[in-house]
Amino acid sequence: MTMSWSLRVAGMLLATVLLLVRTTSAEEVVLNGHRFSIPDGFSIEQVTTTDLVERPITADFDEQGHLYVADSSGSNEPVQQQLKDPTHRIIRLSDSDGDGRYDRKTLFADRVMFPEGTMWFDGSLYVSAPPSIWKFTDRDGDGVAEERTEWFQGKTLTGCANDLHGPYLGPDGWIYWCKGAFAEQTYDRPGKPPLVTKASHILRCRPDGSKIESVMTGGMDNPVDVAFLPTGERFLTTTFFQMPAGGFRDGLIHAVYGGLFGKVHGVLDGHPRTYPDVLPVFDHLGPAAPCGLHRLESAAWDEPYRNNLFAACFNLKKVTRHKVVEAGGSFRSETSDFVVSDNIDFHPTDVLEDADGSLLIVDTGGWYKLCCPTSQLSKPDVLGAIYRVRPKGLAVPADPRGLQLDWNAPSPVELAKRLTDSRSAVRLRARQAFRTTGDAGTAALASLASQSSAAAGEAVWAASWIEQPSARAFVRGHLHHADPSVQRIALHVAGAWKDTEARADIAGLLKSPSPAVRRAAAETLAQCGDGNSTEPLLTSLASVVAEDWGTVHAHTLALMECGDLPQMLAALPTAAPTVQQSLLMAIEQRAPEQLPVDVVVTLLSAGDTSLRDAARWVVARHAEWGPQLVARYSAQLRHRDLSDADAANLVRDMAALCPSTSIQKLLADLLIDTTVESKTHDLVLRIMVAAGLKPAPTPWIDAVVTALGRGPDRIGPSLEAVRSLTIPKDQIGRVAGALRTVAANSAATPPLRLEALASIPGGSGPVAADLFELTVSSAAGDDASARSWAVRLLGAAALNPEQKQKAIPLFQEATPLELDRLVGLYGGTTDDALALAVLKGAEAAESFRSLRGDALRATFAKCGPTVVAEIDRLTEKLNADYAVQKARLETTLASLTQAGGDVRRGQLVFTNQKLACTGCHAIGYRGGKIGPDLTRIGQVRTERDLLEAILFPSASFVRSYEPMLIVTVDGLTHSGLVKSETPEEIVLTVKPDQEVRVSRSQIEEIRPGTVSIMPAGLDQQLSQQELADLVAFLKACR
Repeated sequence: MTMSWSLRVAGMLLATVLLLVRTTSAEEVVLNGHRFSIPDGFSIEQVTTTDLVERPITADFDEQGHLYVADSSGSNEPVQQQLKDPTHRIIRLSDSDGDGRYDRKTLFADRVMFPEGTMWFDGSLYVSAPPSIWKFTDRDGDGVAEERTEWFQGKTLTGCANDLHGPYLGPDGWIYWCKGAFAEQTYDRPGKPPLVTKASHILRCRPDGSKIESVMTGGMDNPVDVAFLPTGERFLTTTFFQMPAGGFRDGLIHAVYGGLFGKVHGVLDGHPRTYPDVLPVFDHLGPAAPCGLHRLESAAWDEPYRNNLFAACFNLKKVTRHKVVEAGGSFRSETSDFVVSDNIDFHPTDVLEDADGSLLIVDTGGWYKLCCPTSQLSKPDVLGAIYRVRPKGLAVPADPRGLQLDWNAPSPVELAKRLTDSRSAVRLRARQAFRTTGDAGTAALASLASQSSAAAGEAVWAASWIEQPSARAFVRGHLHHADPSVQRIALHVAGAWKDTEARADIAGLLKSPSPAVRRAAAETLAQCGDGNSTEPLLTSLASVVAEDWGTVHAHTLALMECGDLPQMLAALPTAAPTVQQSLLMAIEQRAPEQLPVDVVVTLLSAGDTSLRDAARWVVARHAEWGPQLVARYSAQLRHRDLSDADAANLVRDMAALCPSTSIQKLLADLLIDTTVESKTHDLVLRIMVAAGLKPAPTPWIDAVVTALGRGPDRIGPSLEAVRSLTIPKDQIGRVAGALRTVAANSAATPPLRLEALASIPGGSGPVAADLFELTVSSAAGDDASARSWAVRLLGAAALNPEQKQKAIPLFQEATPLELDRLVGLYGGTTDDALALAVLKGAEAAESFRSLRGDALRATFAKCGPTVVAEIDRLTEKLNADYAVQKARLETTLASLTQAGGDVRRGQLVFTNQKLACTGCHAIGYRGGKIGPDLTRIGQVRTERDLLEAILFPSASFVRSYEPMLIVTVDGLTHSGLVKSETPEEIVLTVKPDQEVRVSRSQIEEIRPGTVSIMPAGLDQQLSQQELADLVAFLKACR
């Protein structure tokens, strides 16, 4: 998929979401402090009390019907402290009288690290408790686990503890779990190089821990729960599969084998991809923080609910229902609300199915704050509960768990009969029992499979649990079953077991009329195919429609993994566009040196958009092709009617080619060519900046200096480029001279003159008297642009003592962002008198409360004890304790309620340049991307939450927006948001208009920061009415 294709899909998905996210005809039930909205014909009841569990997180059943619940202690201590002193627990609940409500408990395990998943399997409970997955076993049946075994060691624990979730039992007998958090983990793979990765994954292995592999890769922060369709397709709930924009952020993914999903950033580098862009999502849910996911297995619900997915949405106070509809080789979702609460402290975290067909919904309550600012003030006193939802009149089978059956030593034939039992719990237990039946089990399955398609499907799943050649042969025999669903199950099992003897049969299924079967067949060949699979793959791919991303992905992956290179190269020049697209992606990642440059360059002009984008992606990885591309790109850069989208693609593609000296010369020549339009000059500068070459090539410096000599109306983009390019040390003098010439030009506007001075590499140095007066007057003026550049210039200039004194009066009316910069210009001073004057001016400033005590200490670190004492006094004044913060919050909230907010006036406040909210935050597709997207913030934040974020921005951080503190070997400290990172450097956003690049070789320490880059004290810039209007506007963003 390409970026343009992604945007088209995103637009269609948004329209689909708006149409399909709905509440079905519903009724309301008042229960336990909630007003629940549930579908007509359903009931909801509370089945636990706080005497049994207090803050349930996840749960699972054993064969006897006991419910094992991960119960939080309410701790939000830093995760390393929780690891050192774990306080959470596992509770075993029992329903002694069979009324559906739990009435007994035992403490199954105490002192558990933060639990993030529970799975009962083979007599033990497996629990993700980062950095490990633990196996708890109760040998004597007293309800208490005597044995604790560290089943899997992830060996990483990051600040949000999202390193692990799960595990989950697959229908194939493999154990699955999720890795998140971007910490590097290593997985040994006997016979293969170890998998070393920072990316997120769904991983799987055998129950004994062997044969570990990744089945999906992503850049999402927090992959959580995995559910399986009856045919084996995996679905995943996750946060941040894209950077927040337009109300999109979290949701569900059809986790196809080998898929590479968002969000897009450096952790994906080096992982195979089948499209230039990441794969699309199954369903967008916005800032939902989806957790638990379950597929309904019961056949007792009405037909429209069969095999639906149910997702627990922590932030949205609801459980959503997803009807899974086939769409080519993948699926689409028909989404509706299932259970919704009006209580702001309803935070569902898990959904699971009881043996009677009812659904249990786990509400963890209000305790959780760690990396989740939905309730920035933790509420450990607001306890959770577990609820049961079911259709009214649900027919409950007798003995739903089959406890009256003999499970001690049933014969394989008896187990096979139980695979078609109407009770899902019996079927699952029988399937697992085949793990120890060997060849006799395979024989029993062969007799069962002939009865019906449903029986054949159950038999193939059961065969996956048998580690015998006879079971592999049995599965191969069902690859050509008459029912496509059975074929898909057999393909899944053959792929999981890497059954190379099935290759020919699998390749034959590429001719299936079912896109889902063809997709599954190609996925399986990616796992066990060989060069003989190439021709069938190419033939099949030629008939796949380009929009069927799931099937195209699977074919591309198979060609990448096992395709015969000579055949692939021979087919590339003349194949159908979809085939060419796949071949480009596959060959580039297997043997890039063998790609014929002339063919690839020709495909840059292909009529098929997806093929053009694939060719651009390949070309961008081959800077050595620069000489062959100069003429083409020269014409494109001069094109008068280049669209914004085409321009963005051109910038991206050419930036990657800039290591080529031929491309460098082309750009320099165009920039100094006065016959080309300014639009071309601007585009050239964008490419130079995007290239990020260190240092910038000398021809580029020559060209930029020449461009700075043009008229004032043409040099704005050149100034921006100067600030972004890495200027070689021996060229700084030339560039600085050209910038000072611009600043001295009285015919230029004040903002432009100040911008030129502020753009001098390394700071402007001494500022002449006339320019200093211009700077001070602009900093105190009403022109927002001139004011911004003036403050920025003052913060970086080498002012003399007199000028520094004259700058102090500017503190009085400075905004929080401006005050921080102005105080910073006194950094490193040893003049105690000057420092005290600065601190006095800062205390009198309207934005005083936006300052930070630790920042003041760093600024005046070289001053004497008198200054230190004054900073201590100011810090004490700034750092109101929790009680004072809470009192201020309550008082302000009450006054805002009395004032009443106006949404339209609030929008004006939000977009006001002085407050500069849009510099960091986007609503819809407009605004900055430094802070969280606010498009749907009103869905997940109350008025109290919004006000607290404005008053105390450092009280809690949204996940993916946590500040980091970097200390360099020369003692410098940088605090900000990690914009990007590579093995060579980390890029921090330290202010809305400022980034810092820190070489890893210069880093002494990295640790989580405690101060948001959003300044405190913004409320001091607003009247009570304006603050009320702003909160009302944000609440209306839904």
